[in-house]
Amino acid sequence: MTTSRRRFLSAVGGAGATAAAATTASVPLAAPALARQAPKQLTMVTTWPVNAPGVGVNADRFAQRVMALSGGQLEIRLFPAGELVPPFEAFDAVSEGTADLAHATPYYWVGKSQALHYYTGVPFGMTAVEFSAWLRFGGGQGLWEEVYAPFGVVPFYAGSSGTQAGGWFNKEIATVEDFQGLKFRIAGLGGEVLRRLGAAPVLTPPGEIMPALAAGTVDGADWIGPWNDIAFGLHRFARYYYMPGFHEPGPGLEVIFNAAAFRDLGDELQEAVRTAAWATSLETLADFTYHNIVAFQAMLDEHGVEVRRFPDAVVERLGEESRIVLEEIAASDAVTGRVHASYMDFLALARAYAPHGEQGVLNMRSLAFG
Repeated sequence: MTTSRRRFLSAVGGAGATAAAATTASVPLAAPALARQAPKQLTMVTTWPVNAPGVGVNADRFAQRVMALSGGQLEIRLFPAGELVPPFEAFDAVSEGTADLAHATPYYWVGKSQALHYYTGVPFGMTAVEFSAWLRFGGGQGLWEEVYAPFGVVPFYAGSSGTQAGGWFNKEIATVEDFQGLKFRIAGLGGEVLRRLGAAPVLTPPGEIMPALAAGTVDGADWIGPWNDIAFGLHRFARYYYMPGFHEPGPGLEVIFNAAAFRDLGDELQEAVRTAAWATSLETLADFTYHNIVAFQAMLDEHGVEVRRFPDAVVERLGEESRIVLEEIAASDAVTGRVHASYMDFLALARAYAPHGEQGVLNMRSLAFG
């Protein structure tokens, strides 16, 4: 790790001293105003390469927003993946106090609790908007905090990349049998579903996806969507791009804080962190939505990517296996069972509403514009 690779976010300013002179010797001089205390420094690690579109950039924006909202009282030193700790060790770094906070995605830590699948990606689950509604108003946040509490970690929602793509393949997926023996880079429950259909899921850190695909270590890869996938160069090593994905309709991102470090901030600075996280969550989804829309057309026009959709029969089988996987996870422990019940109850309500809400208007829009 070199100093030149670190990003230091610092506050500018300080209180200047003022004094009022007395007009007579009998009147004491006014005491000078105290200089502003030096900002409190926090260390943040991420699971993303430096300046990675969407994820890395919005981690940086979160750090800057905390600095602004705290009036310069909090300064965050941001370390991209691998500079302070390896990407998949970010959670432990925060839990143990090696780092104060991290920007990541919850399903990287499912070894700690299977409940964390529900906070990143549930196959055929909630969209990003539905997920944020459950989190904010449907009890999801309280359950999330309960899951992390034994590890001394406090979670905050940091947004979503929106509907994820299904990934890159060098052969078309016409039947379920086409997954047999396929070495496919994928994380989360989607990987478990594909494993049960005969694939060999492989989890690599984000920065290693393109080299693995280029070297043939994997036959195909899932990452995020057009914007990030093109930026990572995945289109250079696979012919077919399947959209949308079944496995992450609205994947969640997080900022996780060491609980003791968060308590030490006090009420006002804690609120600055909460507000920064919520604002970042809105900006992150807008960022991904805009750039995926723009990148999709460029992907077709400039790169000649062949976009495919999973056949209905494949989707139905993926759905069957997904339901089985979710039921098994729900039975793994009591906390995961309660998270599952809360998530699925709201998902049922969302499914009933969707044809009369956003899904309905999208269908009408297609008819109106042809």
